[in-house]
Amino acid sequence: MHLLQQKSRFLLGAVLLFSACQPKNSAQQSAAMQDSLRHLAARYYEESMALNPLQATFNGENQYNDQLPIDISEAFRAKADSFYAAWQQTLKSIDTAAISGNDRITYDMLKREFDINREGLTFHDHLMPVQQFTCLPITLAQLGSGSSAQPFKTDKDYRNFIHRMERFAIWTDTAIANMRRGIATGYVLPKSLVVKVIPQMKDLATNKADNIFFAPLKKMPDSLDANALGLLAKDYKTAVETYILPSYAKLQQFLQTEYLPKARSTSGIGGIPDGQAYYNYLIRSWTTTSPSPEAVYATGEQEVARIRGEMETVKNSTGFKGDLAAFFNQVRNDKHLRIFATPAAILDSFKAIEHKIMPGVKKMYGHLPKTKFEIRQTEAYRAASASAEYQQGSADGTRPGVFYVPILDAKTFPYSGMECLFLHEAIPGHHFQISLQQENDSLPKFRRFSWIGAYGEGYALYCESLGKELGLYSDPYMYFGRLTDEIHRAIRLVVDAGLHAKGWTREQAIKYMMENEPLSEAEAIAEIERYMAIPGQALSYKTGELKIQELRRKYTKELGDRFNLASFHDELLKDGCVPLSILEEKMARWSSQVK
Repeated sequence: MHLLQQKSRFLLGAVLLFSACQPKNSAQQSAAMQDSLRHLAARYYEESMALNPLQATFNGENQYNDQLPIDISEAFRAKADSFYAAWQQTLKSIDTAAISGNDRITYDMLKREFDINREGLTFHDHLMPVQQFTCLPITLAQLGSGSSAQPFKTDKDYRNFIHRMERFAIWTDTAIANMRRGIATGYVLPKSLVVKVIPQMKDLATNKADNIFFAPLKKMPDSLDANALGLLAKDYKTAVETYILPSYAKLQQFLQTEYLPKARSTSGIGGIPDGQAYYNYLIRSWTTTSPSPEAVYATGEQEVARIRGEMETVKNSTGFKGDLAAFFNQVRNDKHLRIFATPAAILDSFKAIEHKIMPGVKKMYGHLPKTKFEIRQTEAYRAASASAEYQQGSADGTRPGVFYVPILDAKTFPYSGMECLFLHEAIPGHHFQISLQQENDSLPKFRRFSWIGAYGEGYALYCESLGKELGLYSDPYMYFGRLTDEIHRAIRLVVDAGLHAKGWTREQAIKYMMENEPLSEAEAIAEIERYMAIPGQALSYKTGELKIQELRRKYTKELGDRFNLASFHDELLKDGCVPLSILEEKMARWSSQVK
């Protein structure tokens, strides 16, 4: 859907039709209301994919694979605002008294999505469209690698991406114009982030055979004859050289010469004109709760203190005689904790963890995903600024879920955090949660492919706590690695609120992080700069984990012998990502049914 008038006509027609067909019988009315809601949810998903074609590609909806909207333009933002405003109005036709259970979850999630997305458009993040962690220039490179969600199997697939490359040149010009407006109005990135983006853009602008955008040329469709292959390869290479390389070069040049001198010295989002209001919005958006920045900060400090106490116990169990700071230093630098010589050995070690835990996982979960799973090394062009991450597979099973591991130097890769990392990013963390959600075709599509960080990241962090039950953490250094990851998420509450609400500097946040966990300075810098780039996102993990742990403790106590962990986990996951308030409500219904 591209024309807003067409959408508005449909919505008006749907409302009028629904009003004209109201049944008189209350049971019939309730059923009709549920059918209407499901119809609206299905229609919303279809139209939202047309509005957001890149998301459609990641969702496996391939009808928009040639499209790349200029989503940072004023015209697009006005269109998006009208889109969500129309859906807000349409949702008012639903009588909430006539729906319950899963349909009420759908209603509440639709309402939240319309409200939060529309509110987000009142802020000015489009004037800062490029940063080192996640932005269109990085996403496009991932898609253009040929190993991500963008298909490269047919002539049409390649020509779809050629069109996206053409559109990227327009996006680039818009981004530069927006950043010039940002310079004039105070919406600019911190200098420390700009200096990280510049080499990324330079690398992607390089006209060399190993540029990631040339990768699809190495595996052309074997269904084409020689002439067709030659023409396609020529057109594709020409598009990269005409649209991609000059665009990245233009971004690099602008950032280096014009933007960097005007970048701000402040580290937090509070340094932009409406930064405090924006951060309050981002807290609500990412956590699906409404704590103040001060409350976030206080919770973080409490959790840091608690976990440090556990760390002291583990440190003492190893026979180490110094204080915790000295133990951190040992963990950072002890060569005995750096056991790998090659990237392949690291990937093999992660595979061994998978094999070890699967028997226990099958007892903890009644439903396992069908989506295949792979472990890969993060691509070189983005490894320096990347964290370990999970990239979802496709719902139809044609693309596996992938656990990406950035390895800059295998000999310095610490083994102590590997077990909890795998539980979080892979199994039973993100791979289980996202795959089961996508595979559940009883959910409306917008829910099958939605992401709510407080739930998704909170669940993945909760999965780290399952290690001992799965036979992991027998090595005290591995368990210390688990505590390190947990305190890392608690530290995020402190430093994120510190940076964005309390005026902390980048250096202050790095110092706090290094004082409370055993990571290198380079790792601390990458983490802190990530929080600077995407304010509020790092709050999701601990907020959600604390809620899920609270629910497990509550129902273990309330249900006693009737509590079944596999049943708890299946209920936790079966409805996909939901806001934390909705999670509480649905788990309460589950408990009542068990009783």
